Amino acid sequence: MYPWLVFLHVLSALVFLMSHGISAGVSLQLRREQSLERVKALLELSANSYGVMYLSLLLLLISGVVAGFVGRWWAQTWIWLSLGLLIAIAVVMFALTARYYTPLRKAAGLPFTEKGKQHEPLPPASPQEVGRLITAARPWSMAGIGIIGLLIIMWLMMFKPF
Repeated sequence: MYPWLVFLHVLSALVFLMSHGISAGVSLQLRREQSLERVKALLELSANSYGVMYLSLLLLLISGVVAGFVGRWWAQTWIWLSLGLLIAIAVVMFALTARYYTPLRKAAGLPFTEKGKQHEPLPPASPQEVGRLITAARPWSMAGIGIIGLLIIMWLMMFKPF
């Protein structure tokens, strides 16, 4: 059973990375966009990937926790560090992306979520305001957090140093 749990864990990680790659690609492309319609299309493309992304993240978490019990890894430090790092990355990335992309969705005239509540679209802001919000985002910083965190988690899981 353990090999199947590891297979499911790796598969869910691959699906997560593929679906998350859509949002990452969108965040990098947005910096080059001038057209409000293209900005809206990119933001919607990103939002459409959230369902698969969060479902695969949940499956990744569940399969990892179960594999930890079946493999009797919970007495080792590496698994706790991996889990803590995954949770920390998720919290930081959510906070950073909400800080940048919620105001952008709002300014672009798209539905947005604020303080846990879904809101209907508002009239689009001026092109200058939309442009200001686009340039305020730091996609490479967010990508760096995710990539470095993922590399550390991979190292912990593969080499089990502690």
